[in-house]
Amino acid sequence: MKKIFVFMLTMVMILSLSACNSGSGADSKSESKSDSKSDISSESDMEYVKDKGTLVVGITDFEPMDYKDDSGEWIGFDADMAKAFGESLGVNVEFVEIDWDNKIMELDGKTIDCVWNGMTLTDEVTSSMECSNAYCNNGQVVIVPSDSSDKYQDTDSLSDLSFAVEAGSAGEKEVDALGLNYTSIKTQADALMEVAAGTSDAAVIDSLMAAAMVGEGTGYDKLTYTCQLNSEEYGVGFRKGSDLTKAVNDFFKESFGDGSMIKCAEKYGVQAAVIEQ
Repeated sequence: MKKIFVFMLTMVMILSLSACNSGSGADSKSESKSDSKSDISSESDMEYVKDKGTLVVGITDFEPMDYKDDSGEWIGFDADMAKAFGESLGVNVEFVEIDWDNKIMELDGKTIDCVWNGMTLTDEVTSSMECSNAYCNNGQVVIVPSDSSDKYQDTDSLSDLSFAVEAGSAGEKEVDALGLNYTSIKTQADALMEVAAGTSDAAVIDSLMAAAMVGEGTGYDKLTYTCQLNSEEYGVGFRKGSDLTKAVNDFFKESFGDGSMIKCAEKYGVQAAVIEQ
């Protein structure tokens, strides 16, 4: 009987030790996962960008904000300002053309570090990104052939037109809200090409782009812009919670204060749109 009692007591102790070890292991794994998550969340975008030495900027071909010169280098008001911001951080700047409709996914997936491309501060953008202060005024304008522009001076006159608009853009949002017939195109530049080719009756693009690319002395001298559909502002977008947002706001304030922002804007003819910082 005594042997049986000793055997049973031994088994209880073994099971108790096994349960303790199992619990300890689970706690250890839990703590490890927790520490891992803490490490990820504590890493700042500033540290991430400085560690890799490159700020990757998501853009589209959008004159006068981001476009290539004859040598293939990205220039424009946004491109030049982004380069200056990268220099202030001590990092290189790399420009990557993105599908504008996928800009939020590209940002969250870390294929880019920011969106700096005449981006309108819509509700979708501000809820999905950490956005800078507004730095430029803008609006969406209707583009039509010059020889028919007198017919399309207000929104009531647009109902029979077929539009080309950039997918995911503020222009697409405006024509959709008006219930107009439209086709989504990859870029605003492509939308202009559609109108020039006669495959679309009209396009809706940013007013700053229209001023640079449409009318006498431009590559689209037979096109013009008529009514403006809205008023809006541009901002730079970073990942939610990014500490780069404060850095770019400080950069904007400093560059506006020392005159370098206005000087850059004058180079591309957008100085009237710049917002005081």
